[in-house]
Amino acid sequence: MLDQAFDALKTYDWGKDPAVLSPIQEAIVATHGNEAGRKELEGRLAEVLKSNVSRDTKDFVCRKLMIIGTAASVPTLAALLGDKDLSHMARYALERIPAPQAAQALRESLSKLGGALQVGVISSLGVRRDAESVPALAALLRDSDATVARAAALALGDIRSGEAAKTLTDAKGQGGGAAATDATLACAEALLRDGKKAEALAIYKSLSGPQQPKHVRLAATRGMLATAGK
Repeated sequence: MLDQAFDALKTYDWGKDPAVLSPIQEAIVATHGNEAGRKELEGRLAEVLKSNVSRDTKDFVCRKLMIIGTAASVPTLAALLGDKDLSHMARYALERIPAPQAAQALRESLSKLGGALQVGVISSLGVRRDAESVPALAALLRDSDATVARAAALALGDIRSGEAAKTLTDAKGQGGGAAATDATLACAEALLRDGKKAEALAIYKSLSGPQQPKHVRLAATRGMLATAGK
């Protein structure tokens, strides 16, 4: 049954009966906890992704590699990051693969992509909370494309590390606009939750000045009170 499902997968599109692919999903469930079985299944899926098959087939495979993908699938998925039709599904899979190689592949693609594809990868690095991408994202805060700068600010806000917070604070006014301010507040909140009150307080103070919009000053004031336990 599984072999027949893989044969059907080679010519699959969304207009066909999805039941023909059910054995693949069943195999994913059946191989849970079976490292050798998962490895074999992952390899078969990756080989399909490398072949000349439809976009719908590759979309299906990326969805399955989100579940069982490992470092072994990273090069195959990374090769799709520059494809306007498949980049988003490849990114989603790489976001969920816990291997550090997945984050590395996303980081390495930043300098090779532009526009919406680059923005997508930036977002994925934020989803992964990839601390190693902070220097690259810091540089993108000054990008001439406002959409890229905003995405970099939001990703830094998602990463929420002390380094990300410092990067946003140091780059204040250089790019990212209101998104950078919101991301900076998000970092401060994360630091406060982690018990790093001094670091959080420094950020809140930097956002409490009269040059800030009223809602930002209010958020900063609440944050300062929270650091004091009030």
